[in-house]
Amino acid sequence: LVQLTESGGGSVQPGGSLRLSCVVTASTRKDFCVGWIRQAPGNEREGIGGVDRDGRTYEADAVKGRFTLSKDSAERTLYLQMTNLKPEDTAMYYCAVGDCKEIDGQGHLVWEAWGQGTLVTVTS
Repeated sequence: LVQLTESGGGSVQPGGSLRLSCVVTASTRKDFCVGWIRQAPGNEREGIGGVDRDGRTYEADAVKGRFTLSKDSAERTLYLQMTNLKPEDTAMYYCAVGDCKEIDGQGHLVWEAWGQGTLVTVTS
């Protein structure tokens, strides 16, 4: 069982920054990978990035250059630093977990479950 607890969401003006955190608590010996997804109202869930089985982080093309994933293994925490936020970044952001061997056609992790989410609103 893997529990994911997100925090750090809020309301910010365009061009602003936020850092989301996800505390990962696991009671399984099975390998798993974690990352971030988001879902805006009326839209499908969208992968933002993840940490692969080798510990390397990646970000989706849609947010590359503005969003950065990082991890603190000792604290079992995954971070998402978001800069130059835009109104279209408004969404519920979820920390997600998946099998490290499950990769989509773009080489990105496929997510199986996610936390309760934290809301990010970008508005002037």
